[in-house]
Amino acid sequence: MFKSRTLSLVCGAGLLVASLVVQAQSSQLAATPPMGWNSWNHFAERVTDADVRAAADALVSSGMRDAGYIYVNIDDTWEGTRDASGVIHPNSKFPDMKALADYVHSKGLKLGIYSSPGPKTCAGYEGSYGHEEQDAKTYAAWGIDYLKYDLCSFIGIMKEKTGDEHSQQAFAMQKAAYEKMHQALLATGRPIVFSMCQYGWNDVWKWGPEVGGNLWRTTGDITDRYSRMAEIGFSQAGLSRYAGPGHWNDPDMLEVGNGGMKTEEYRTHMSLWAILAAPLLAGNDLSKMSKETLDLLTNREVIAVDQDRLGKQGDRVWAEGPEEIWAKPLSGGAKAVGLFNRADSPRTITLQLKDLGFASSAKLRDLWKHEDVEAKNGSYSVQVPAHGVVLLKVRP
Repeated sequence: MFKSRTLSLVCGAGLLVASLVVQAQSSQLAATPPMGWNSWNHFAERVTDADVRAAADALVSSGMRDAGYIYVNIDDTWEGTRDASGVIHPNSKFPDMKALADYVHSKGLKLGIYSSPGPKTCAGYEGSYGHEEQDAKTYAAWGIDYLKYDLCSFIGIMKEKTGDEHSQQAFAMQKAAYEKMHQALLATGRPIVFSMCQYGWNDVWKWGPEVGGNLWRTTGDITDRYSRMAEIGFSQAGLSRYAGPGHWNDPDMLEVGNGGMKTEEYRTHMSLWAILAAPLLAGNDLSKMSKETLDLLTNREVIAVDQDRLGKQGDRVWAEGPEEIWAKPLSGGAKAVGLFNRADSPRTITLQLKDLGFASSAKLRDLWKHEDVEAKNGSYSVQVPAHGVVLLKVRP
């Protein structure tokens, strides 16, 4: 999404054409939820140029790139200092960012980077405050394709200037800060996905498109625990109407394969994020994946739910105690349906086809088992493991 710029009548035809070209590029960004890898969940502040190159290599060799994972995103701690002209330079862990971008691009992938509208990042490195246009130009010159922009120290500026970081005046400052970087990115002429990371403050899903967000975090940080993943994922109920092509709700990155959850819990994680049309940004060490982890991340039928061209986010349609049913409209009149068991023991969950608008003759497919299943008398009952899911595609 982008905010159209008003052009005065005195603008030359050349400026008008350039503006329309930039807008056309922006409107096509993130037509489906971005997929890729981010360094933070596994490497955190330890990430290096070598780690990013290895991740790019692994995305290709594992088949993840061909499954849709194309963004290789460097999170916090890449930043060095600014020179006398104010230009940002990477630190010693990233000796040549342009060469790194060229390497990632040579693999058929895209490179992402991280900054903050404040003077410092979350880890205390150099932010973009007062250097937005300069940084955007630098990113474009390096060949960056994705920017994660994390509120962090700008919160202190909001509080200093307004006395209350949650006031309406602070909210206006926050919007202006994201709009400023959005305009700076547009001015470069390079299509750069704009990922807003401000933890869901001020119902960002209602105004994210106004300030150029292609995706925006709706929650605080995820961790590699079932309780936190479930808290975040299931709290997305009711937000579906705010998502669509070019602008997505972002419940944070994937923890699949980091070791803190059981297989069934990671399957729930992947299924719920697919139904939510969430960005799928792997956060594990790609060079040391088990086959089980790779299978979870590259299930083509599950990815197809997330990436469906209709661009609809799913929502909760039924809940009773620890049992929940979520559904996502798909192209061609189909729906993805997740039967989730949040209990600590197995449960039998029954789907009534009529409740989703389907006749008893509807066709059902289990997307994790890769097999067709059959409803009886207009309903489908199945035992769902503890903390697990059965993910179905239902077709008329």
